Amino acid sequence: MKNILTVLLVASTALAQAQDQQPTKPDNTKKNATEELTAEEQGGSASDREMTKNIRREMVKNDSLSAMAKNVKVITIDGKVTLRGPVHSDQEKITIASIAEKIAGKAKITNKLEVNKSH
Repeated sequence: MKNILTVLLVASTALAQAQDQQPTKPDNTKKNATEELTAEEQGGSASDREMTKNIRREMVKNDSLSAMAKNVKVITIDGKVTLRGPVHSDQEKITIASIAEKIAGKAKITNKLEVNKSH
């Protein structure tokens, strides 16, 4: 009986340790809370949606941009555009900013694109 209790104790301890080491699901809540704008904050006016749509359309049509660059966040609120997300190069960052500036005007762009050198 003592051996059975010892085995059960060891097994339950091992199970508890294994459960503690289970991988956790990704959670960007803390990171998102510190960032200024998220895509969910996109302006609701027709003109804001149209501006975002036009910038996105030009980005997607541009064959020089990587898939990563084409997926950056374009957020328009009250006619002001924020660009956020990773791109592969300084050239992609410049290209996306140029597209947005052509459509919205240079003074209305906040460029928060980040070059991801680890690709």
